[in-house]
Amino acid sequence: MTYFIAIILVIGVVAYFIGRQRAAMHTGGAVKQHSRPHYHAWWAFLLATMPALLLLIVWSVGSSVYLERHVEAQLPPHTAESAVPNRSLELGLVRSLANGLRRLDAATLDKLPATFAELQPLLVAKGVALAPDTQDYMIPIAVETNRASDSLRLTGGILGLILSLAGAALAIRGIQPRTRARNNVERIVLWALLGSSTIAILTTVGIVLSMLFETFHFFAAVPLTNFFFGIVWDPRFAAAGAGASAGQFGLIPLLAGTLYIALVALLVAVPIGLLSAVYMAEYASRRVRSIVKPTLELLAGIPTIVYGIFALVTLGPFLRDLSAALTGGTPFIQAQSIFTAGLVMGIMLIPVVSSLSDDIITAVPRAMRDGSLGLGATRSETIKRVILPAALPGIVGAILLTASRAIGETMIVVLAAGVAANLTLNPFEAMTTITVKIVNQLTGDLEFNSPQTLVAFALGITLFVVTLIMNIVALYIVRKYREQYE
Repeated sequence: MTYFIAIILVIGVVAYFIGRQRAAMHTGGAVKQHSRPHYHAWWAFLLATMPALLLLIVWSVGSSVYLERHVEAQLPPHTAESAVPNRSLELGLVRSLANGLRRLDAATLDKLPATFAELQPLLVAKGVALAPDTQDYMIPIAVETNRASDSLRLTGGILGLILSLAGAALAIRGIQPRTRARNNVERIVLWALLGSSTIAILTTVGIVLSMLFETFHFFAAVPLTNFFFGIVWDPRFAAAGAGASAGQFGLIPLLAGTLYIALVALLVAVPIGLLSAVYMAEYASRRVRSIVKPTLELLAGIPTIVYGIFALVTLGPFLRDLSAALTGGTPFIQAQSIFTAGLVMGIMLIPVVSSLSDDIITAVPRAMRDGSLGLGATRSETIKRVILPAALPGIVGAILLTASRAIGETMIVVLAAGVAANLTLNPFEAMTTITVKIVNQLTGDLEFNSPQTLVAFALGITLFVVTLIMNIVALYIVRKYREQYE
């Protein structure tokens, strides 16, 4: 299908240049042109490519659905004694085998072994590893699946090429001085922008609904009060004969750990980031700013796993040994603790606070600075009593956005704070967060049919609501600030 897409794009480019040349021939005539030549060219390109590409997309989706139904119809009736435990796994094995057969050459396919035991060495020689559950009867089905797939792909590609050529010919023949090519192009661009916005909205709605439905299944087994007001997190899996809701799913230790670590991170990131933003916006020369600002923002480009490794290998043991040296015995700071995770996360968030605050401070009107300095105030007094109060709503919004980033962090917490769901006020002890437990509950080969796995969706929707509220508040404050000074 990739080749057909490339050919369709080539047809579109050719139609673009032909349409532009033909539209240019009408320039300077007795009839005034409605649209410039490049609008006619873009209309020819769009008409030659968009319908054909849409056809290929729809054809590809429809072919996938048809092939799945076709394969399922060829499989033998499924019984409790079948070699493969369920139908979905059986379909997956056939698809994997069909993909593996594509690695073989034509001569091997003509003399294809009838048993999987004989076929497996040939596939291994091509670098294909298949599950040992693959059965002999799947081989002819996989071969037939590849043939049907190739036939459908060829048919769809030919139809796409025909539609592309027809669209190019229609657009080029329709080029006239009064053709409203500009209106057509702008209408398509408008629909494309609307479609992009719709996709973003539908993606968000889909994410929320996917979590919400599974959350309902979880709360059908676990009461709401046990989840939202429970103070013990122990989601052990049910033993044989035990109830389906065995285990304790208290949210409070996880929520407290999430907010506690985020608070420590903000206590580190906000002062340093805000002071660095004030320096770069008000004191630094242009040359110093051009060096310091990109250097500071390099911290934002470091992967979070690197920060976590730094905390696990370097900072955590250092703080533990330092506390042991101060007390002369047992350390009062654990290597994995709230303080370690918050400190490292705060370092990671410094560029976020600094960059947002710098943009907000520089957006304060210059007239306010000049007026304060003209009245005899010093630069520091101007910053404290004029600039920072004026920028305060925007800075608060930046802090809330940074807090949302801190609440959603995972890797730093795993390595720097551990996975123990404790409930404590001591910042030098270990705690964990909601995101860490989501990863823990969904790690491994699990099925979404028990509270121990479904609880991850309840945690996810809770975290989504918390961050959504913080983002809404932050955006409201920032928007109010912008309306006041723009």
